[in-house]
Amino acid sequence: MSTPSPIPAPARAAATEHCGRDLVLTEITDRRGSAVWKAAGHKGAAAVKVGRGDGVEITAREAAALAALNTDYFVGGGVTHGLAWLLTDWLEGPSTWEVFGPVRAGGVDREQAVAAAADLCAAVAGLHASGWVHADLQPSHGIHTDTGVQLIDLAWAWRPGWDQGIKFNGGLTHLLSPELAAAILTGDKPVAVTRAADVYALAGTIWTCATGRWPLDYQAAGISPKTCSPHELRQHIATGRVPVTADRPWPDLQNVLLPVLLDDPADRPTASELGKTLQAP
Repeated sequence: MSTPSPIPAPARAAATEHCGRDLVLTEITDRRGSAVWKAAGHKGAAAVKVGRGDGVEITAREAAALAALNTDYFVGGGVTHGLAWLLTDWLEGPSTWEVFGPVRAGGVDREQAVAAAADLCAAVAGLHASGWVHADLQPSHGIHTDTGVQLIDLAWAWRPGWDQGIKFNGGLTHLLSPELAAAILTGDKPVAVTRAADVYALAGTIWTCATGRWPLDYQAAGISPKTCSPHELRQHIATGRVPVTADRPWPDLQNVLLPVLLDDPADRPTASELGKTLQAP
């Protein structure tokens, strides 16, 4: 792991106040200009995220979005000496990717995974009902806690009128809807991220969690993600000619998700409708 980023004094003080004395900081990740620590004290645990370099704007945006959304788990944030930071409760529970782990390993009991997928859909539907979109849904961005699914990594969360910033590129390229890829390629800002685009990424996220593979079959389209830049991948995705993989290890689930990945945006279900369909007998 790379050299840990310094934690600004206000972030450390906020973590100590929130978690209590005898604070212990354990680095969890440090990549692409953003580092995360788990802070633990006698009163509980929290997550501290610090952005440096290119990560300053992104981390500051996430803190602002969490505050604007009045997110239950958000504690505070700020910018200090060129470093952006935010503090949240430590969310106990597996990610959607982790919930689906036994299925990918060959387990036959899929009921819990389907319920988790429906819970993720409900969380996204709740975000959409508030007027926002996540704009970067991924397999690890839903945490399944005892009180429901919490959406994390909301740095690109957006609603009309919200400052999108200049670095937005659609989130994870492999789960980018064709129409959003096309909109990004124009270079016009802000990019209007729709609920339909979020639902595409939601279906792709569940597909990936269930199969361990991205939904799109790059090989069938003669594309290598290892040699294509993200910009080049967006160009290919925008055409709509990259097929969905024909591999169907879980056909009952994938046949529900497939139309979402193939339909025109206007024909996609809402996040709530997708969740209900997943749980239908």
